[in-house]
Amino acid sequence: MSAADIPTGLAPEMAALAARVLAEDGALPDPTLLPPAEGRRAAEIGNRRWNVALPPMARVGNAHVPADPALGSADVRLLVLVPPEAREGAILFVHGGGFAFCSPETHERCARVLATETGLPVILPDYRLAPEHPFPDGLLDVVASWRAAFDATAHLGVRRGPLILAGDSAGAGLCVSAMLHEGGRTPVDAALLFYGVFDADFDTPSYRIFADGPGLTRARMRRYWDFYVADPAARAEPLVAPILADDAALAALPPLHLMAAGIDPLLSDTLNLEARLAALGRPERTSVVPGVVHGFLQMTKDLPQAREALGQAADFVRSRF
Repeated sequence: MSAADIPTGLAPEMAALAARVLAEDGALPDPTLLPPAEGRRAAEIGNRRWNVALPPMARVGNAHVPADPALGSADVRLLVLVPPEAREGAILFVHGGGFAFCSPETHERCARVLATETGLPVILPDYRLAPEHPFPDGLLDVVASWRAAFDATAHLGVRRGPLILAGDSAGAGLCVSAMLHEGGRTPVDAALLFYGVFDADFDTPSYRIFADGPGLTRARMRRYWDFYVADPAARAEPLVAPILADDAALAALPPLHLMAAGIDPLLSDTLNLEARLAALGRPERTSVVPGVVHGFLQMTKDLPQAREALGQAADFVRSRF
């Protein structure tokens, strides 16, 4: 499948939500054009509409991972969501937001749905954000959170078992970069990668087709990358753009669930990662959700495609554990 094969029209449910957002936010400035702290506040406010009617959890709390000077990580807060009758194991969910915006709270409803669907606790690290903390700061916080996931959350009832990395957008890219960083030293059993940022190539087919949206745009992604890694030459580092990792590193990754939005400048990032993996004989194939824009998993209350996509991810988890 290529980006050119994907229908470019919005699904009716997605079109209705896009009209709602335009009506509510149409006069507001693009958060990436504001000073970072202001843009971050705007992103938090804009995501509140998706984080209502939260699915009930058996336990919700915060945990703490101390700074690791040897690694270079900072103190990291973890939001921990434990569903009723939770199974052994956990999902470490790395939120998206262009390496610069969002938080565990902006993604809480999505994470609660994933916890409910899988029966696994979901742990969301509040990693450092660019541009105040460019690469590799956020990545090192994710690595530290992964290493300490079970020890840090045991007091909230999280029990050792399968550990799954998950992330959306920049968070999905950070998951792959974290796995490359660890090179198998820290156990992980699988990863759920939702419409990930895996490359800094702004001339892929999907970047050309959806340069001006709807939803995410090429210009906004350029600004996110400028926040995270200002020097374009430095973006050739595999820990920055994990699709550039060598064959051996990609072949050694655990089983991956690849999911992409059909109307998204980042669609080709996932399709290109799938092609790299397929050339290595790996079985991963991308589940493309047609008619929806980047970030649609935030919309689980109002968008059936979001709930179905998380259900597919849960099926992937249950089929293996």
